[in-house]
Amino acid sequence: MPTNAQTVIGEPPARLRFNRQEWSGAFGDMGTDLPLLVGMILAAGLDAASVLTVFGLMQIATALRYRMPMPVQPLKAMAALVIAQKLPAGTLYGGGLAIGIAMLFLTATGLIEWISRVVPKPVVRGIQFGLGLQLAGIALRDYVPGDGAAGWWLAGVGFAMTLLLIGRQRVPAAVVLVGFGIAYAFVFRLNPLTLVEAAGFHLPALRHPSPADVWTGFLALALPQIPLSIANSVLATRQLAEDLFPERRITARRIGWTYSVMNLVNPFMGGVPTCHGSGGMAGHYAFGGRTGGSVIIYGALYLTLGLFFGPGFQTVIQVFPLPVLGVLLLFEAITLLALIRDLSAQKGEFLIAVLVGAIAASVPFGYLVGLLAGLVCYHLSRRGWVRLGA
Repeated sequence: MPTNAQTVIGEPPARLRFNRQEWSGAFGDMGTDLPLLVGMILAAGLDAASVLTVFGLMQIATALRYRMPMPVQPLKAMAALVIAQKLPAGTLYGGGLAIGIAMLFLTATGLIEWISRVVPKPVVRGIQFGLGLQLAGIALRDYVPGDGAAGWWLAGVGFAMTLLLIGRQRVPAAVVLVGFGIAYAFVFRLNPLTLVEAAGFHLPALRHPSPADVWTGFLALALPQIPLSIANSVLATRQLAEDLFPERRITARRIGWTYSVMNLVNPFMGGVPTCHGSGGMAGHYAFGGRTGGSVIIYGALYLTLGLFFGPGFQTVIQVFPLPVLGVLLLFEAITLLALIRDLSAQKGEFLIAVLVGAIAASVPFGYLVGLLAGLVCYHLSRRGWVRLGA
């Protein structure tokens, strides 16, 4: 994998590029986003054209704002609740607007910067570690075995192919991996007539969340999401941006502004609630993304699907092999898990990070519980009341 130094040699970091590596990085977050989008479309009866079009537009807008691989992701806790409980579209849109308002309050008052200052690096590393554990678990438990024994063979071939290609500038690994999945789908699953029937121009359908939808969405969706958003979407993403792009100064407040604006717009255009995420940035970076070019390419893909193939999207995407998405997700998880290595020399801080990660990945409201537990352990150890790693 390219080093930090390689990301800054030759061109200013603010310049957008669209080379092979950016094309490869563009597919690094697909394993996370696609299943959540498809699940919400099917569970809540959402208009696929609106969801895909707005999701693509938010990717492109974010790329132009940050000019680095800062992608947009569906809100994971909200998506999981909608899919599991089959909540209606109105509740989802209301919850998206509610969390946009909540994040706007935290950002405008400066509370988000205060939270960023008081949460130490070992706790943030633990949050990233926990997310990596969760993503790896989803990849190995849900995606790779998705096609039975054939799925394991398919994932094994994809994993070996990616290992051979990742880091090579001339051959974008993720593009080859996605191409492999598409070829498999065309040979074994896809009826070409499906693509023809899915074609057509479709604009997003405008929505107007009612006050009742906003209140219900706040209670059912926004409250469980807020701790994860603060921990991963803001704190962990800011830390990862500092890790990967130390020459850029990305503040928690800046991330909070774009997070809130997206969710103040999404519900009215039929889009799902979205955030920034350290996992998404890690995925783009792992496969070669170094500028906003990879995010623009990724957004353009969704925009094209939404505008021209939206109604048939859920049918078409269901034939893409889940094991290939699992391989993409697994490499994203590995990138996040590896970040903890910079604490290896500080045993106490390393143990705090592992503890936070284990809690975040395994208990209800894990990111909130892990955040609080990590803060307690960190400050107790700093005061000498508890000795970790002695």
